Amino acid sequence: MSTEIIINGNDLETRVAILENHMVSELYIERSKDRGVVGNVYKGRILNVLPGMQAAFVDIGLEKAGFLYVSDVDFVASLEEYEEMMKGEALEGGEKIEETLPVQRRIKLQGHIPIEEMLQKGQEILVQVSKNPLGGKGPRLTSYITLPGRYLVFMPTIDQIGISRRIENDEERKRLKEMIRQIKEPRVGYIVRTASEGKNMEEFAQDIAYLNRLWRNILDKSERVSPACLVHRDLNLVLRTIRDLFTHEVDRLVIDFPEEYHNCLEFIRTFSPQLESKVELYSGKEPIFDAYNIELEINKALGRKIWLESGGYIVIEQTEALCTIDVNTGRFVGERDPEETVLKTNLEAIKKIAHQIRLRNMGGLIIIDFIDMDKEESKERVFRALEEALKRDRSKTNILKVSELGLVEMTRQRVRESLERTLCQPCPDCDGTGRIRSTTTVCYEVFREIQRVRHSASRGGDLSPEALERDAGVFYKGTPDGEKKILVTVHPEVADLIYGEESAYLDQLEKDLQVKIIVKVDNNLHREDFEVVALED
Repeated sequence: MSTEIIINGNDLETRVAILENHMVSELYIERSKDRGVVGNVYKGRILNVLPGMQAAFVDIGLEKAGFLYVSDVDFVASLEEYEEMMKGEALEGGEKIEETLPVQRRIKLQGHIPIEEMLQKGQEILVQVSKNPLGGKGPRLTSYITLPGRYLVFMPTIDQIGISRRIENDEERKRLKEMIRQIKEPRVGYIVRTASEGKNMEEFAQDIAYLNRLWRNILDKSERVSPACLVHRDLNLVLRTIRDLFTHEVDRLVIDFPEEYHNCLEFIRTFSPQLESKVELYSGKEPIFDAYNIELEINKALGRKIWLESGGYIVIEQTEALCTIDVNTGRFVGERDPEETVLKTNLEAIKKIAHQIRLRNMGGLIIIDFIDMDKEESKERVFRALEEALKRDRSKTNILKVSELGLVEMTRQRVRESLERTLCQPCPDCDGTGRIRSTTTVCYEVFREIQRVRHSASRGGDLSPEALERDAGVFYKGTPDGEKKILVTVHPEVADLIYGEESAYLDQLEKDLQVKIIVKVDNNLHREDFEVVALED
């Protein structure tokens, strides 16, 4: 499989596209004015501890307070305890931290310790953002600090060695774990990243030296600054991409931003000099995302319907709570066996679904409505195919078996906003619902409002149900108080309907209510909006 990284950047926005076999599989966008905060380390202050939720709100200097859940609170989360841990101070009873609290034990014990016994209002704490603010929620925080390097993720508060699950060879896993055990310092831990496969001790030693310097700088700065202050900012999108995604498996990295191109080369020379030859500065006249057909893929990813080669299609709907994907046969009718037609459509849809989930960065609960299959072996085949298709997804997924209704429930880790939320905003016409009331519905609402206004004018503004009921009989028989006028302001389409198909009812309404109805057109009015006013004599 060929893999390319295409980077389009300027002073306002940076976009990174990951191409697999010349198809866009992932898209990352970072804008200068609202750059993400995941990975940033802050010195915070506890604003409030909520025993009922087993969580705390932490002021870190952002617009919204951060949310710190009990399972994300380190036993040594205060700055003083960080200092002691780094010096190897003993806990009560003379036992060493690293000897008594490996990570699984700490997390297990933590579930039995109320958060109010670990944190107090006003306490200073060093935290890291693990999830960007999403919707109306503030950022999610953790006091388990992790600092990613090229080959390792440094865990300064946890004495443990972990190996990336993407490194599947058992011998290589053992070799890497033993190598890290030999060169790591006491009382700290590391996660060995996928890029570490086949690397030697010298390369790991360089990574460890860099991460140790970084951690010491964070501790030094945290002592000098006041709470609610940024202590360490993570790399920008371009350098994070090189650090996390630019491996020997990538064929090339192409960037069209000269300034960032030189920053990339400096970064690569420091951490991965063997990859320097794969970096290219784009010099074409056509915009880089147009040249690689990426803009077209982005536009498709913002649509609801995705067509399959067979003639079937999938429909994707994203809501606040979940994402739904509906599979349909469309124009594909198969040949003889209906079960085979359904199975073929479902299997073809799986490739598109896996691709769209990654490209759109769909997260949280996802429901896939496959076409109903009668045979259990067909359902099992679809389930296995979906599992296989999602293996390349870097975000954690959990998939349940196909239900009797043909539904698959799955969850996908949500760490940043979806592509739709990043690039779009709610429609001002429909307020994000995707629908507006029909012209006929609005027209009939106008007629009902005319009746309310006429009755209200007669009763001095009384719009109670009792008053409307009393007045109904009077006005439909005609009133002796002479002709009144009502001004109705509507959208042109509603006006056309009132004077067209509904003109007979308008005449009848004027006769029954003993009123002259004047319809005024406002081209700037939203189709659902209108105004009905009783005019003075």
